[in-house]
Amino acid sequence: EGASPSTVTVSQDTAGRWFVSLLCDDRIEPGPATGAVGVDAGLDSLLTLSTGEKVTNPKHERRDRAALARAQRNLARKEKGSANRAKARLKVARVHARITDRRRDHLHKLSTRLVRENQTIVIEDLTVRNMLRNHRLARAIGDAAWRQFRTMLEYKADWHGRTLVAVDRWFPSSKLCSTCGALAARMPLHVRSWTCRCGQTHERDVNAARNILAEGLSVIACGGGVRPQRESSRTGQSSVKQEPPGATQGIPALRTGRTVKPNCSP
Repeated sequence: EGASPSTVTVSQDTAGRWFVSLLCDDRIEPGPATGAVGVDAGLDSLLTLSTGEKVTNPKHERRDRAALARAQRNLARKEKGSANRAKARLKVARVHARITDRRRDHLHKLSTRLVRENQTIVIEDLTVRNMLRNHRLARAIGDAAWRQFRTMLEYKADWHGRTLVAVDRWFPSSKLCSTCGALAARMPLHVRSWTCRCGQTHERDVNAARNILAEGLSVIACGGGVRPQRESSRTGQSSVKQEPPGATQGIPALRTGRTVKPNCSP
């Protein structure tokens, strides 16, 4: 609406569908936003926000897994080089394309909503490539498409003039009490809720999202690796935050790929 297309591109994908792309010169005018939100990525819930909201994981690949398996079995029975094999290959490609399109559409809606509603968005700096080495969870992690979601947040935050912060991957968001700051000794994955010694009961993912938000705001205010002191869960004494090796806290510079760490004067 109101756009003047300067370039028109026509292309075809592997499923035989045609696409028309319009490159317009208009710029997005960012709307006002003052909110801040922390985002914790997961598998049961695709996203958990620091507000307590949970976004259900639609699991697109799992929903179409049976149809994909049928199409692939049908393809395997066709003779190589035959016309029937070419038709069967297109059917497999269409199933893959449907899964990809549904996933992309869902992630676009989520990322656009978060960027429009919040001035500051804080996420974890997840190493998805390493996480995919877990063969028990690789298929579910790939279906969640966390890396694709982060990429969408990055360029949309740039469009709308928002601040996107990626906190360090070693930050103990799940084990840290968001009320008193105490750090639990260990927190296995099967523990979904826990009670801190201060008496506060936490839902694991919501608590993690709140800690991610607090860490991101401290990064903006004072730079990477800086946050208030907390008590050690083992000694009960105050312990100073130690910078983990290979820390990447900071505000991602979207166009240069660098990490900018703002300084905080004493």
